[in-house]
Amino acid sequence: MNQSGEVNLLADKAQQALWAALRGGQLQAGQFLSMAQLVQVLDCPIAAIRDAVKQASAHGLLSTLPKRGIQVMEARPGVIRDCLDFRMALDQEGARRRIASGGIEGLDDLRAQHVRLQDAARSGKDPQLSSRAIEVDLSLHDFLARGLGNGQLIKSYDANRMRIAIIQNARPFLHVRIVSAMQEHLAVIDALQQGDTGATIEAIRYHCEQTLSWWGVA
Repeated sequence: MNQSGEVNLLADKAQQALWAALRGGQLQAGQFLSMAQLVQVLDCPIAAIRDAVKQASAHGLLSTLPKRGIQVMEARPGVIRDCLDFRMALDQEGARRRIASGGIEGLDDLRAQHVRLQDAARSGKDPQLSSRAIEVDLSLHDFLARGLGNGQLIKSYDANRMRIAIIQNARPFLHVRIVSAMQEHLAVIDALQQGDTGATIEAIRYHCEQTLSWWGVA
């Protein structure tokens, strides 16, 4: 491998490591770090990490503050509202496009996943419930995002999903919220399967409003 290829490989590795640390909660909302600390967390060369930080900063995930270091995005009320509003708008458009094109296959499996998680939340016996809830929650939103059929929109959606992951780590799912969130998702799935655009749009809007309310920023 030539030097240019090795540099690109290290840059990709650093970006993936940074994304994983943000998604997994190793880097928390509002946290300050020096570049040296970030190198230690990500275990990548400093030059590659600088490139990853630039990419993350362009998406609003990190900020570089002179003489203070690097700060992870804060989960402030205004940020939360903007992120959920952004997701809602693209979820609604993805739903419209899926219904218009008839691309709603795969919903039976999504429904089954949601029902299983809802039942597990009601029993309260699954120690991995919170992490499972995030996976199932993302499954419907990813389904809607793929319905956009536009690479630029999907790229923007993915960046916003990272912002929401940071918020979710700061404000984790409660068992009672898992039950109601799954009910809201199932209402979206029902409307999609019926091909009812208006009902789907309304169900997505209601889910966004309820999420904001549970996070105390409605």
